[in-house]
Amino acid sequence: MLKLATNHLKDEFELTHKSAIYESEAWGNENQAKFLNQAISANTNLLAEEVLTTIKLTEEKLGRRKSNRWFPRCIDIDIIFYGDEIIELPHLIIPHKHFHQRKFALLPFEELIPNFVHPKLNKTISQLVIECNDELQVEKLNH
Repeated sequence: MLKLATNHLKDEFELTHKSAIYESEAWGNENQAKFLNQAISANTNLLAEEVLTTIKLTEEKLGRRKSNRWFPRCIDIDIIFYGDEIIELPHLIIPHKHFHQRKFALLPFEELIPNFVHPKLNKTISQLVIECNDELQVEKLNH
């Protein structure tokens, strides 16, 4: 599914880098199958809200349907950063508000941009990895 998502996104964005794939235990509702995670960086001329609309349409094309929070889903694409902007709207919060608490998100980003400074927390991704208290298992896959 990640490859399909990447193929859809490269039709809309200039994908510049992608991390390895990481397998992780489910966060928030641990009683479910493991998740696959990947970070992708891209260039775009779209506004952040337009990026959100594009990703939601991509998720729908790939079969995502509304479900309860932290329940299994076929795809979940989040905007973690939009450059170094801070955006706080009712339907869009950037940087992602839980990013720094989730190893499954931090590790792929550390692979891509270890020295990027989180615009709200003023810490590098590598610093956030060290400080993260998330104890769920995350494993880098060799695919």
